[in-house]
Amino acid sequence: MAVLPIVRMGNPVLRRVADPIPVAGGFDEGLRQLATDMVETMFDAPGIGLAAPQIDVSRRIIVFRVPPERASGDPGDAPMGPQVLINPEFVPLGDEKVLGWEGCLSIPGLRGVVPRYRRIRYRGYDLDGNLVEREAANTHARVIQHELDHLDAVLYLDRMDGLATLTYTEEQKFFGPDVLATAR
Repeated sequence: MAVLPIVRMGNPVLRRVADPIPVAGGFDEGLRQLATDMVETMFDAPGIGLAAPQIDVSRRIIVFRVPPERASGDPGDAPMGPQVLINPEFVPLGDEKVLGWEGCLSIPGLRGVVPRYRRIRYRGYDLDGNLVEREAANTHARVIQHELDHLDAVLYLDRMDGLATLTYTEEQKFFGPDVLATAR
């Protein structure tokens, strides 16, 4: 296992749509090692998600987790240990979007308020080539959407309604709890 360097905003790999991974014939040991290294890198950062472009690999693979302290307990938002998804995609379950604070390992030190679908259904493949299909809500849904954006060359800054809530992490304390209700 290895902790890999995380590229930062400005690196062209973050603005390139990632290449799909061939599913036919299964996945090789190199992909398994990549996934293992990505999980280790995610924990070391520390983060709750990581997409391959963030480690300068333009392939459609993400890793993520839902820590107990971030899970709401709502259906689709329970704590989850590290997960790997290959060629993931999602569809919203309804039109409801919610505002939430997001940061990014490729944009260290900054956070902003981002609208995301509250509930989604996603699918992708695990490392054994099995199709994984789940419904997700809240933090679980947000991390999936954030990481899939990386595969499509989108950063959370591109999703913000404006830059009024973009802040350095240590200055976020100056935003009151009502910022999520009034950010639009």
